[in-house]
Amino acid sequence: MYEKMKGSPTILFLVIISAHFVSSLWYIPGVAPRRYLPNEPVDLKVDKLTSEHTQLPYGYYTLGFPQPKGGTNPDAENLGEMLTGELKQPSDYILLMGSDDSCQLLGVKNLTKAEIAEFRLRIQEDYKANWIVDNLPCATPKTVVSGVGDKKVEYYESGFLIGRKEGPNVLALNNHVDITIKYHEETKTGGNYIVAFEVKPTTIKYRNFTREGAEKQCKEEASPPGLEPLILPENTEFLQVAFTYSVSWVKSPTPWASRWDIYLKMTDNQIHWFAIINSIIVVLFLSIMVAMILARALHKDFLNLQMQDSSDDAVEEFGWKMVHGDVFRPPSNPTLLAVSVGTGVQYFGITVVVMSFALAGLLSPSNRGVLVEAFLYSLVFMSSLCGYFSARNYKLYNGSNWKKLVLFATLLYPGLLGSIFIFLNIVLWEEGASSEIKILTLMEMGFYFALTIPLSLAGTFFGYKKPKTEIPLKVVPIPRQIPEQEWYLKPAASILIGGILPFGAIFIELFFIMSSIWLHQFYYLFGFLFIVLIFLVVTCAEISIVMCYFQLCSEDYHWWWRSFLTSGAPAIYMFLYSVFYYFSRLSVIGFASGLLYFGYTFMMCTFFFLLTGSIGYYACLWFVRTIYENKFD
Repeated sequence: MYEKMKGSPTILFLVIISAHFVSSLWYIPGVAPRRYLPNEPVDLKVDKLTSEHTQLPYGYYTLGFPQPKGGTNPDAENLGEMLTGELKQPSDYILLMGSDDSCQLLGVKNLTKAEIAEFRLRIQEDYKANWIVDNLPCATPKTVVSGVGDKKVEYYESGFLIGRKEGPNVLALNNHVDITIKYHEETKTGGNYIVAFEVKPTTIKYRNFTREGAEKQCKEEASPPGLEPLILPENTEFLQVAFTYSVSWVKSPTPWASRWDIYLKMTDNQIHWFAIINSIIVVLFLSIMVAMILARALHKDFLNLQMQDSSDDAVEEFGWKMVHGDVFRPPSNPTLLAVSVGTGVQYFGITVVVMSFALAGLLSPSNRGVLVEAFLYSLVFMSSLCGYFSARNYKLYNGSNWKKLVLFATLLYPGLLGSIFIFLNIVLWEEGASSEIKILTLMEMGFYFALTIPLSLAGTFFGYKKPKTEIPLKVVPIPRQIPEQEWYLKPAASILIGGILPFGAIFIELFFIMSSIWLHQFYYLFGFLFIVLIFLVVTCAEISIVMCYFQLCSEDYHWWWRSFLTSGAPAIYMFLYSVFYYFSRLSVIGFASGLLYFGYTFMMCTFFFLLTGSIGYYACLWFVRTIYENKFD
């Protein structure tokens, strides 16, 4: 099987994928400053419609908005944009750099009964429109009072509402928008750089649908807004609607390099920083305490052993010493454990690679979809780690059924998560969401993931060829009987207790990450996320070692699975927190939306479970080998 791999075109495919991924990282549209001259046209692209209540994105022109004369063909999208439902399409909004327009008629649309009903449904679900100018998303300015010093904090809320609720079952359509574009004027180069894009929607009931009549009424009634709102009647066969817009250009002292700052703010950063620093300090002190307790206990054990006679009876008075003949006994279901650990190492490698690109500034929010692409391509390349570490551990357990190992390593977790992903895509397809994956895109993804099979096989091959990891002690033929354990040392209790501390290390950051995913906020504090990742690794390793030490002291030598499950237990708390977040922070409506939320949450928790589980497993493997080598060398 392995000899046949040598002549395969896998290397060529990997080179192609590598070139595609690197090009997608370095070709960042809109990141290079775009200089606009006075009265130069500025493109306005319309993007997807989003709602916090449904989590189902839709194309902008799926509703009855006026369509551009040149067609609605979307711009070229990368794989990440397709997966996130990005759908940048052209529009007929005319924007000229530095040229204000008080009122302009975009177009008149005759809405049918079905289109009115669709507008009413999306307004009830609080859908927002998302536009893009110079690669900046449109936003609505917001001001909140901070809990720190009661100061006012300004931030941007992504998108703008397509309508508003005037009363019970009374819905008005926002058919007029005030566009404000802030630009920074460079006197040296003589150009203008766009640094902010604000949109303020309002509703106006037009009585004259000619260009002159609509623009005249718009100027009279747009300020103050909504003197007579455009109500969408519930049972009407036909409704004529005029869509208008105004454009204002404002000079701003914000330089082009800092134009994303207010977008990334979204909430009070001072609270965010304070919460994360507080969490880091708490976890740091807890980690130091755990390490000191463990070091003191082990030092005391070794000191007592040195002071006693060298007779076997004296040595076997200590719990962890008594199981030296069973501590390296292979675990139950070794294939599943080996594959779980190998997959966890693969996921850890993915996390490190994606985090490295993020810290290098290559995953800027202006380069839409690249974060998802980086994750997917890393998933393909890191599959070799899964095969390698699965084989190394399987060989450590004296496993012999290599065909079963290869099958599990290549298909078990990819098949599980892939099946859930395809099922959720069917749900998106049934709902007509723009984030549904088209057949051609699925075929492209299938081609990429097909490469994980030879890569996993190659990793398994090299892992099998390496010498077996030496263990310091031989395993006795007859297993030792395990005494009755205290309730807190039984598997379920010890696993749940051990998962609390690592979850505490990520609790604060988890809130902001989930808000960015489900509340459509930007997240770009990768520096803090990297620090949290370091503390997560440390706490997972320490708590697994401590629980393993207590387990061995109670003469329970089944530590292989326990070490993996103990450090993987934070995923249980992560899922429980997701349930709490769903009912306390979100107002999701519809069965399909809830299914999507919990489906994607389960996939994320599975990823997290395997990642943290592998950390605790290798920490305990190092710890057990170290203490028994030091005593029996």
